[in-house]
Amino acid sequence: MAPIAALAIGLAACSAPDDSAAPAASRSASEQPADPGSITVYSGRSEELVGPLLERFTEETGIAIEARYGDTAEMANLILTEGENSPADVYYGQDAGALGAVAEEGLLATLPDEILDTVDERFRSPSGEWVGISGRARVVVYNTDALSEGDLPDSIFGFTDPEWSGRIGWAPTNGSFQSFVTALRVIEGEDRAREWLEGIQANEPSVYEGNNPALDAVAAGEIDVAFINHYYLMQRLAEDPDVAAANYYLTDGDPGALVNVAGAGILSTSENEEAALQLVEFLLSAEAQEYFASETKEFPLVAGVEPDADLPSLDEIGTPEIDLSDLSDLEGTLELLQEVGAL
Repeated sequence: MAPIAALAIGLAACSAPDDSAAPAASRSASEQPADPGSITVYSGRSEELVGPLLERFTEETGIAIEARYGDTAEMANLILTEGENSPADVYYGQDAGALGAVAEEGLLATLPDEILDTVDERFRSPSGEWVGISGRARVVVYNTDALSEGDLPDSIFGFTDPEWSGRIGWAPTNGSFQSFVTALRVIEGEDRAREWLEGIQANEPSVYEGNNPALDAVAAGEIDVAFINHYYLMQRLAEDPDVAAANYYLTDGDPGALVNVAGAGILSTSENEEAALQLVEFLLSAEAQEYFASETKEFPLVAGVEPDADLPSLDEIGTPEIDLSDLSDLEGTLELLQEVGAL
């Protein structure tokens, strides 16, 4: 099994929770059984980000959590290596492809409909082994001193036009970019994905190690556009509203409108499935969803929880039709990127 690409993510402090929004799974400790037990979570999300939420869950339920943190690739590969001997109860990954890779090996249990149905079917496993917790949209970030939205093409394929030569930035080693290329292969086929990569390569893009350096270059006017995830600029604007950059969201099912998810699944070998289910339900509660919306600027995936006011709705974006589990084929993507000279 090839390694699964991990996604970079900003760190955030936990916001004050809303007790009135706590779901049935997050009852106070006094309402829980005397010994609710403990669960082990393998988390591809950083401790700084989700540690406070896991602590809050323990406070509300009495269920102890032993968390093992690493990047999403590391945690997925660890589960795949451990197989049925894994001590993990819950896998919380930042990329649907990694969740799909674990599910393909039969290591995730089928979640109950009452959990799956809280999230739009676009953002959960069609066969029910994992559910999205928060969403991250691919965008084209552009320099607002040089361009307006009307100057940008209405498809990601428009950036292969020679007029964009020397004006583009990308991060081919970044996990989120590689997930996008995997999606491009799934949606459009290998030949069309290769054509896009070769077209961008012909336009001599500036290469960056990650989304933040690419954003820095756009804001500084070194390049006009870059392909990144939406929340990098949102978090930057929260610190400096005068940043000379804006996000451009492609629509109408364009591959450039991909929304990937961070999601969770329960190991089929879990020895405390009831407690593991309570944790997944908690992550889908209004309390947790509002945290992701306000602190990390990700898209909440549960109906009734609004995204940041400066974000479009997921319906407005119009994501492409794709089973996000199919993003598991990283090996083919790496081979293609090497073939075209991007890696």
